[in-house]
Formats: sequence, C-alpha cells, structure tokens
Amino acid sequence: MYKRVLLKLSGESLGGPAGKGIDEAWLERYAVEIASAVKAGLQIGIVIGGGNIFRGLQGVGKGFDRVNGDKMGMLATVINSLGLAMAIRSQGVEAEVFTATPMEPVARYYMRDDAVKVMEMGGVALIAGGTGNPFFTTDSGAALRALEIGADALLKGTRVDGVYTADPEKDPTAVKYDELTFEKAIGDHLKVMDQTAFALCSEGNMPIVVFDMNKSGNLTGLLRGEKVGTLVHV
Repeated sequence: MYKRVLLKLSGESLGGPAGKGIDEAWLERYAVEIASAVKAGLQIGIVIGGGNIFRGLQGVGKGFDRVNGDKMGMLATVINSLGLAMAIRSQGVEAEVFTATPMEPVARYYMRDDAVKVMEMGGVALIAGGTGNPFFTTDSGAALRALEIGADALLKGTRVDGVYTADPEKDPTAVKYDELTFEKAIGDHLKVMDQTAFALCSEGNMPIVVFDMNKSGNLTGLLRGEKVGTLVHV
C-alpha cells in the first residue's frame, strides 16, 4: 500500500508507561517493529518528539522564554533519535540521524537528498531537531519532512488506535473515525496533530494515518494494506 512513509512518534512514547526519560524495553520494541517493516520493503523516515525529556512550552512562565525553551526541546529530539537509531541498528538495519541545524559530529546536517538516499539503500533516516525554528512543533516538522521526502503518507504512531470524537481515555462515549477529511479535523479542532501540521498536509495532499504504534504488527500491517487506525485525507 505504501512504499515510503514518514513515521511520527511522540517523545513520551519512548518513555514507556511513565512517559519520562527513555525506557530501553520500549525503545527495543519500537526498533523491532520498524526494522521488521524495513526488511519487508518499506522505506521509513522518522521524526520523534522530545516531550519525555523537555517540552519548550512547559518552561514558559518558569524562567524560560519560549525561544530558548524550544531550543532545548529540539535538542531533546536529537537525544531520542540517537537512542532509537542505535536500537534499530541492533536489529540489523542501518539508521542515520540527521539534524535540522548543524551538529556534526553528533549527527549529519539534514539534506533531503541525503535522507532519501539512506532510505533507498534500505536504511532508516531519523530527522531530528524539528524544523530548526522555535514556535513550530514536531508535528509540523513531521508534516514538512513528509512532503520533502515524497512520502506516500505520514504515519502518526500513538497509544490509541485512531482518531475519536473525544479523548477515549477520558470519555467512554467517544466514537472512532475510520476516516475523515482535513476540513473536518480542522473544523472540529481534533487534537491529533496541531493545526499547522494539518494545514501543511492538506495543502500538500499528504494523507495522515493515525494508529496504535504499541500494538505489535500494526506497522507491517499498514504495509500489507490492512485497515489500521484512522485515515485523514483531503
């Protein structure tokens, strides 16, 4: 169904049940899923958040200004990307970390053609540092990178199995969407991704699949064309 995708993971997902720091068991679990999909023929680029380490907005009003707080958040995404890259390599798949701002020798400076080449050669390109600018979330960064690398879809890996009318963890009456349009997602203020990310994907005709990354086999199931999660489209 898909040849090349951009996988967006939250930083909290790497923190395991606590959502803090890096949980080695969950890191390995994600690496196994990703490596399995790559070995099955899927080209994968990855953007990870940094909320398990530091989120820029959380420091506002506590001595941090937004610009420097966001810089700290960008660095947190680099730490997460380096950790996941090592875990993926341990599964026998090459992984390269790119950053939105120069950070050699920690990681390679992001150039679209270089990231695409890594994927075409059977490796995983982890693109860290958000957009390289404050005031943009990693959701917006993921939308931008998905468009740049020519992905067939942006896959938003979460801990729920799709998009609901309300938060299913708080509202037991919430109903799941099998698919919906960007117009409805934006109009109903569904909190799956931020409005900037939705707008970028809508204008670029980049479908988003929101799915449960914690369920084993979901990523390879998408590759086989199975109906997994919620599809958001034009």
